[in-house]
Amino acid sequence: MPQGRFDPTPIEQYLDQLNLKHAAPIVIGVIVVLVIVIGAFTSFHTVNPEGQAVVKRFGAVVDIREPGLHFKLPFGIDRVHFVPTERQLTEEFGFRTLETIGDRTQYEKRGDESLMLTGDLKVIDVEWVVQYRVNDPDRYLHRVNRPEKTIRDVSEAVMRRIVGNELGSDVLTERRVQVAQQARDEIEGILQSFDMGIVVRRVELQDVNPPDQVKHAFNEVNQAEQERERYINEAERRRNQVIPRAQGQARQTIEEAEAYASRRINRARGEATRFTAILTEYRNMPDVTRQRLYLEMVDDVLPNIGRIYVVEEGQSAPLPLLNLGDGEQPLGERGGRN
Repeated sequence: MPQGRFDPTPIEQYLDQLNLKHAAPIVIGVIVVLVIVIGAFTSFHTVNPEGQAVVKRFGAVVDIREPGLHFKLPFGIDRVHFVPTERQLTEEFGFRTLETIGDRTQYEKRGDESLMLTGDLKVIDVEWVVQYRVNDPDRYLHRVNRPEKTIRDVSEAVMRRIVGNELGSDVLTERRVQVAQQARDEIEGILQSFDMGIVVRRVELQDVNPPDQVKHAFNEVNQAEQERERYINEAERRRNQVIPRAQGQARQTIEEAEAYASRRINRARGEATRFTAILTEYRNMPDVTRQRLYLEMVDDVLPNIGRIYVVEEGQSAPLPLLNLGDGEQPLGERGGRN
């Protein structure tokens, strides 16, 4: 072969013999079919029953769609962002749930989130959960840049401030419910001011414990405080039993004394009134009154004397003079002799 002259291979000769006018329609047809297929697959979308979908066209929100099958502009013109509005979302602080196997759940401890300083300069370990729901998907996606991080930052700041204003013993024992409720109200207020389109349902303190290094000493102190409370409660219970009983007995004694005094006073007044009436009658008719008083005295005295026996001189058996007893036979009628 002379130098500088190109000698085509058999493949190149075959390609030169092809008619490119017949290949162009095929390529165009394939492209059209691909465009149609891609457009068909990107023209529909399904919204999950757990939420709603925000449809954006060139970055602008054009529709918010309910669960079901919907149409949209293909080729990425309309973009769909799903928001779980029907699901309760949860943010965990101080721990993370890794997985659940059967009845056992594995957790990962996050001490950097849970260790807090209380108002009395004690360090406690607080784990809590914030539960919320999205009620406006448009605002949830576009009011803040990172809504989940915003919720976490606000929740942690509020909880640290509340715990920092409380006594450590109160947060660990009796103030847990109040702390959780106060945190929920404040987190809800701050997020509402951001107009994020969410509603905080609940804030729940999971575990509130002292750090592991001082847990044993704290348990002993806590046990001593519980014993003190138990003794105080028992003393209060005893006090509530003894004092009302003593007060009742005192009232009863006072009432009995007052009743006795009333009886004596009324009796004395009655006797005085009776004596005054008798004196008046005595002054009017002294002889008759004197005789009547004497008979009344005899009528009162003689029944209490009993039997009267008169023994004559030389007689061996007594003779009953007056049978004023209870119906017993006289001594002489019993057949006995002295």
